[in-house]
Amino acid sequence: MFDLPALQQAIAAHGTVARVVIAAHDGSSPREVGAAMLVWAQGQSGTIGGGALEHEATRSARAMLADGGTRLDRTPLGPKLGQCCGGAVTVLTEVFDASTLPLREAGVIARSTDGRAMPLAVKRILARARGEGVAPRASLIQGWMVEPFARPDRHLWIWGAGHVGRALVSVMAPLPGLAITWVDVAESRFPDDIPPNVTCRAAPDAAGLVTDAPLQAEHLILTFSHALDLELCHRLLGHGFARCGLIGSATKWARFRSRLAALGHNPASIGRIDCPIGDPSLGKHPQAIAVGVAAAFLLNRKTNASRQENAG
Repeated sequence: MFDLPALQQAIAAHGTVARVVIAAHDGSSPREVGAAMLVWAQGQSGTIGGGALEHEATRSARAMLADGGTRLDRTPLGPKLGQCCGGAVTVLTEVFDASTLPLREAGVIARSTDGRAMPLAVKRILARARGEGVAPRASLIQGWMVEPFARPDRHLWIWGAGHVGRALVSVMAPLPGLAITWVDVAESRFPDDIPPNVTCRAAPDAAGLVTDAPLQAEHLILTFSHALDLELCHRLLGHGFARCGLIGSATKWARFRSRLAALGHNPASIGRIDCPIGDPSLGKHPQAIAVGVAAAFLLNRKTNASRQENAG
């Protein structure tokens, strides 16, 4: 997917930026069509995978920064780069700056890679996107690259900007299709560097922001205060959520269950909150907790997708 906010942020920070995307492949490929990275003079973000493929694509992209333009390269991975993959990968590289940022229209971006007129197949894709809101898959069609603009399909609210909260954001923010709302009691508790898909919200009464959360949002509660953790659990149970996890020990959760019951919540509702979160076997280091929580988050997406496929 075309991540326009990430491109905008990179241009604001670095000026001219090249975007490199897997446009097509024959046979095996290190990444899927639509996988992309951004490259600027002194750095890069994202990945198209493949080791030697990415190294060569990065070198080529940097060489284009001064003159701009568009370039489409088809690379046989084995014969040219000595990679074990047996496929050939087509990579599209485009150079952007503040004056050439694409417009976000109808949730899809389509552009020619070689100057030819728009084919009927692409016109039909754009018509469906505009008229029916159907997002296409990333694909190279008769010299035109078509990609949906990135939009979140999961909303995660992280409550707490302490060590574990920061570790979670650093691990989870790069995940595609994820919008994070990060909440704490004061602006000073957030770091200076915030990823483009993370919205920070500070309020002395942080629990009061529960009513702003979408009902389909997922929540992770890990504030500095057990009293605030309890209040968040209480309010979220009254508000509604897709999933909710609470950091803590078995002892903490036993006390919380008792207190939430005293506040009027039934056992079935209380049981919807997962506690503890993460994988205890990984240890208690903030990054270890974050890795375990992120793994569970991704597995939940996979489980939901499998259920939907089986239901269909």
